Amino acid sequence: MIIRRRLAVGGVALGIALLAACSASPGTLDEVAEVIGGPARTTSVSTSPVAAEPGPRTVSLVMGGDLLWHNTVWFSAAEDHARTGRGTRYDLDPTFARLAPLIERADVAICHEEVPFAAPGQHPRSYPVFAAPREFAPWIASMGWDACTTASNHSWDQGYDGVVETADLLEANGIPHVGTFRSPAERRRPVILTTDDGVRIGVVAATYSLNGFVTPEDQWWAVSQLTETRDDLLEQAARARAAGADIVVAHVHWGTEYDHLPNADQVALAEALTASPDVDVVLGEHAHVVQPITRVHGKWVVYGLGNMVAQNEVERPDAYEGITVDLGFTERPDGRWVVTRAAYVPTQWNHYAPGHPIRIVDATGAHLASVRSAVDGVGGNRGLVEERLPR
Repeated sequence: MIIRRRLAVGGVALGIALLAACSASPGTLDEVAEVIGGPARTTSVSTSPVAAEPGPRTVSLVMGGDLLWHNTVWFSAAEDHARTGRGTRYDLDPTFARLAPLIERADVAICHEEVPFAAPGQHPRSYPVFAAPREFAPWIASMGWDACTTASNHSWDQGYDGVVETADLLEANGIPHVGTFRSPAERRRPVILTTDDGVRIGVVAATYSLNGFVTPEDQWWAVSQLTETRDDLLEQAARARAAGADIVVAHVHWGTEYDHLPNADQVALAEALTASPDVDVVLGEHAHVVQPITRVHGKWVVYGLGNMVAQNEVERPDAYEGITVDLGFTERPDGRWVVTRAAYVPTQWNHYAPGHPIRIVDATGAHLASVRSAVDGVGGNRGLVEERLPR
């Protein structure tokens, strides 16, 4: 089990002071090249020791697909617990063992906790109305994620009580959450993660749907939804930037299930988000299959990360694959941050059967071909690198 240091978290209630907003428009490809390489330098010979000139600050950000806790994922973790004795009832470490080093080495790692947690004493529930085992929350912390987005079509599966329970449980385990809220005041507070080098990363999130559930009028603020006009995603991003975020990540639960191509709404929203100076990168989920990675207005858009783990219908082999993106940002001399490295790691996993617990591994064969085809679905991703899981 990996125990990872927690990042500092900004927000009015969590102790951050509002700072002056800073520009974060994307650099041109020439500007990116300048950050990576820079002009050649000449120096005079000196017999005195000279301190090395510090390079620009960098930060790595990792995010993977949906954590969709179908009951067969619990069964697999329970079988591993019976074998290893780790955990109180479940052991997820063997399932995620190959992914753990990738999460651990990132400066900032963000998960998508798609479903709410069960209340104390409540039995976990699976599809279609989820309540994930409570034991999974401390495991998320031990795995090394620094924050989780929680806005999804399942956010209201357990109503407002589920929103509160999920936020409380994540918070109790040191994990900030983004996209669902216990109060209007919490919704207005931007979540900003601060690295050891002082880099401030703001995260905003929203979902396209609540699967037919409707939040009460007096609790409209409890889930960030794309249908709202009172407080849209761009306003959230602007608040994060005004609160001092150097980099702002917009996470969107959107798209058409099992469709590898973005729909018209996704394309339109990606255009709007990337046109804003307050958004630096757009990461998407929901389709349960991988969707394209591309640039829009010079900024990276990942339309769909697929699943990180799930147990969809076996007739959908492409729902048993996903990608984890690893983005490297570099600070320019003028204080702006640009993506100077963009990589993705294709993964796959097996359908659970007794005696065959789930294991996430490198995608190979037909799964790898499927992921590559989806990633390149709309082009525009020159410079994107495919990587494998660390060994």
